[in-house]
Amino acid sequence: MATFISVQSKKASEVDLAKPLCKFIQQTYPAGEAQSDHCRAAEELNKLRKSAVGRPLDKHESSLETLMRYYDQLCSIEPKFPFSENQICVTFTWKDAFDKGSLFGGSVKLALASLGYEKTCVLFNCGALASQIASEQNLDNDEGLKTAAKHYQFASGAFQHIKDTVLSALNREPTVDISPDTVGTLSLIMLAQAQEVFFLKATRDKMKDAIIAKLANQAADYYGDAFKQCQYKDTLPKYFYFQEVFPVLAAKHCIMQANAEYHQSILAKQQKKFGEEIGRLQHASDLVKTVASRYDEYVNVKDLSDKINRALTAAKKDNDFIYHDRVPDLKDLDPIGKASLVKSTSVVVPISQKFTDLFEKMVPLAVQQSLSLYNQRKADLVNRSIAQMREATNLANGVLASLNLPAAIEDVSGDSVPQSILQKSKSVIEQGGIQTIDQLIKDLPELLQRNREILDESLRLLSEEEATDNDLRAKFKERWQRTPSSELYKPLRAEGANVSNILDKAIQADGHVKERYQTHRDTISLLCKPEPELNAAIPSANPAKTMQGSEVVSVLRSLLASLDEVKKEREQLENDLKSVNFDMTSKFLTALAQDGAINEEAISVTELDRIYGSLTHKVQETLKKQDELLKNIQNAHQEFSKMKQSNSESNLREEVLKNLAVANDNFVELVANLKEGTKFYNELTEILLKFQNKCSDIVFARKTERDELLKDLQQSIAREPSAPSIPSQPAYQTAAAGGSKPAASTTPTPAPRTMVSSKPQPPARPPPPVISTANTPVSTATGATASPAPLPGSSAASTAPSQAQGPPYPTYPGYPGYCQMPMPMGYNPYTYGQYNLPYAPQMYQNPGQAPYPAPQQPGYPYPQQPYYPQQ
Repeated sequence: MATFISVQSKKASEVDLAKPLCKFIQQTYPAGEAQSDHCRAAEELNKLRKSAVGRPLDKHESSLETLMRYYDQLCSIEPKFPFSENQICVTFTWKDAFDKGSLFGGSVKLALASLGYEKTCVLFNCGALASQIASEQNLDNDEGLKTAAKHYQFASGAFQHIKDTVLSALNREPTVDISPDTVGTLSLIMLAQAQEVFFLKATRDKMKDAIIAKLANQAADYYGDAFKQCQYKDTLPKYFYFQEVFPVLAAKHCIMQANAEYHQSILAKQQKKFGEEIGRLQHASDLVKTVASRYDEYVNVKDLSDKINRALTAAKKDNDFIYHDRVPDLKDLDPIGKASLVKSTSVVVPISQKFTDLFEKMVPLAVQQSLSLYNQRKADLVNRSIAQMREATNLANGVLASLNLPAAIEDVSGDSVPQSILQKSKSVIEQGGIQTIDQLIKDLPELLQRNREILDESLRLLSEEEATDNDLRAKFKERWQRTPSSELYKPLRAEGANVSNILDKAIQADGHVKERYQTHRDTISLLCKPEPELNAAIPSANPAKTMQGSEVVSVLRSLLASLDEVKKEREQLENDLKSVNFDMTSKFLTALAQDGAINEEAISVTELDRIYGSLTHKVQETLKKQDELLKNIQNAHQEFSKMKQSNSESNLREEVLKNLAVANDNFVELVANLKEGTKFYNELTEILLKFQNKCSDIVFARKTERDELLKDLQQSIAREPSAPSIPSQPAYQTAAAGGSKPAASTTPTPAPRTMVSSKPQPPARPPPPVISTANTPVSTATGATASPAPLPGSSAASTAPSQAQGPPYPTYPGYPGYCQMPMPMGYNPYTYGQYNLPYAPQMYQNPGQAPYPAPQQPGYPYPQQPYYPQQ
C-alpha cells in the first residue's frame, strides 16, 4: 500500500563559471592578494557546480548536502556579481525534468543568462532529490519515518518557493516542469505524503483511533487537492497522466479515506454505535473495491481490504443477531475531523548546515557600486581643488611674466642673462627641451588611432550580431523568443558613444596644444641654448640706475618670496589631497545591514566633508592670499617702473626677457598637458580593451544562445506534424466500401476513466477471408485442405455465406466468443446432415493455438457452418 511518488531531477549542461567570474574580478579589483583569493574562490565555485549538477547524484544525504551548499553559494554571490545579459553573461541550460523528447528531437530545454534561473533549477533538484531520498526510507522503523517526513516537508517547501518566485526570477515563460502549476501540484503531493508518513507512524505506535482517523482524513484531503490539481490544470506535464502520478493520487485519496473510515468505525464500536460502525465499514469497503478495480497495478490493497471485510463481516453478524441497530446512510454520518501535523519547510538561506561562503571577503554589489560612486565624488572633489590651485599658479606666473619679474629687479648690468632666466633655461634643458615636446606630440596620433580602432572593432562586433539577430527574428517571428540585441546593446552603445565623444574632445584639445606649441616654439628653443648663445640673443642695454638698496626693490623681493611660499604651500596641499585614503566599505556595509539599502549620496557627502574639509579650506585661503600678493606686486612694480630709466634698448631687452619667462611657463604647461594626454590615451586604451572584451563576451554568449535556440526551434519544427490532419472519407466511398452506415454523432464522448493495465488484450479481429469458388481437391503431399465444394442444387455463387466467416475466436473476460447469427426456427434449406457433404469440413486455427470448440446454437440439430480458409 505504501507507494510514494518521487520527482525526477533536471539535467544541466556544462558551464564554466570560473572564466567569466575571474575576468570580472580582474577588471573590478586591483591586483593583489584579494584579487587572487577571489579568483581561487571562483575556481572552487566551478568545482562545486560540477559536483552538484554535473553528474548523477546518489540518493543519499551527502548528495543533497552538496546540492544545498551550491544553492546557498548561488544566493551568496547574487548580490556580489552582476549576472545579466550585458555584464557577466553566463548562459545556463537545463532540460525539462518530465519531457523525454521524441524520435525527431531531444527533450525540451531552456537556456537563459540568468542566475535566478540557475537558482530555481538547483532548488528544484534539491526538492526532487529530497523526495527520492524519502521514498527510499525504511518505514518500518522510527528513524526511517522521521527522515521521510522531514524530506517530504522540505521538498514541499522547495517546490512552493519555486512557485512563488519563478516568474519574477525568469522574467519569461518557464519550462513546464518549473511552471507555477506544476511545482504547486508537486508541493501538495509532497505535503500529502508527509502527512501519510505521520499516519503510518501513528498506526505503528498504536495511537488512539480517533487521532489516526483524523490524520488519515487529512492525508486524504491533501491527496484530493493534488488530484484536483492534476484533473483541472491542463498545463501540467504529460508525465503526470501517462506515468503513475495521476492514478496513484486517485488511489491514495481513496485509501486514506478508507483508513479514516475504518478507524472511525472502531471508535463508533467503542461508543456502542453499531449501525454507524457498519456504515463506515461499508463505505471503506466500497472505496477499497474502487481502488482494486481501477488502480490495482499501482497499489496493493489486499491486506487493507481483508482487514476491512473481516471487520465488516463481524460487525454485520453481531448486529444481525444481537444489536439490530439501524445502519445510517452515508450522507447521514458525521464528518470525520482532520489533524495536520505537516507544514512545508520554508526556504531560508542558508539551507545547508555546512555552508561556508567562498566569497566571504567580497563585498556585495550594492556596496561596490556605492564605493564606485564615492570614489567618483572623491576624485571630483580632489581634481576640482587641484585644478583651482594650478589655475591660480598659472595666473600668478602669467602676471609675473608680463611684469618681467623677477628678471627686472635682477637685470642691473644690462648685458648679462638674469639669474632667474638662467634657472629657467637650465630646467628646460634638463627636461629634454624641444625634443621632448616633439616626441610627445608625435606619439599622440598613434595612441589616438589605436583607441579609435579598438572602439570601432567593438562596435562592429555588436552591429554584426545585431544584424544577425534581426534577420532571424524576421524569419522566425514570434518563435524567436529572446531579448532583441538592439535593446540589450543599448548600454554598450551608450558607453561606446560616450567614449567616442571623449575622443572627439581629446582631438580638439590636442589641436589647441599643438597650436600653442607652434606659437611659442621659437622662444622655447631659445631657452634650450647654452648661456653664451642665450646672452647673445638677448639685446643689451645701458646699465640701469643702481636700485639695489631702494625700498621698492626690497618690497618686490619680499612680495615675490611670499608668492613663492604660497606656490610651495599649494604643492604640499596637492600632495596631501592625493595621499588621503579612507576605506568606506565598513560604512556602507553597516548602512546596508541596518537599513537594507544604502543612501550613498548622504553618506559620501558627510564623510568627504569630514575628511577633506580642512584641506579644501586651506586651498581657499591660498587663493585669497595670492590675490592680495598679486595686487601688491602690481602696485610695487608700477613704482619700480617709474624709478627705472627707460629707453628703446631697455624696452626691447625687457620684452625679450618677458618672452623667455613666458616660454618657460608654456614649456612646463605643454609638457604637463602632453604627458597628461599620453596618460589619458593609455588609460583609455585599458578601458577600451575591457569594453572590447565585454562586447566580445556578450556577442559570444549571444551566439551560443542563438545556436541553442536554433537547435531547439529545429527540434520543435521536427516534432510538429508535417501536414494537417487527414480529411474525413467522402460519403460515397464509405457507402461503396461498407454500405450505408449511420452518421457519427457530433456529441463529444466523455473521457475514459484512468486505467493503466498490463493484462493481455484480446487480439484484433482479422480481415474477412477471401472465398474461393474453385472445386479442386488438395494434394495429399501438401496436407492442405481444399475449399468445400458447392452444395448440390446450388450455384457457385450461392455457396458463400451471407456473412463472412472468420476463425474461431478465444473468449476473454469482457470479450465474447464469435458466434453466427441464429437462423429462424422452422427454416431448413439443407435436407442432409454433416456426413452428406462431399468433403468433411475442417476447422482452422492459428499455428500453435489449440482448437476452439464451436458453440452450438440452442435448438439447432445441425452443425455450424464450416470455416472457409483464406487463399
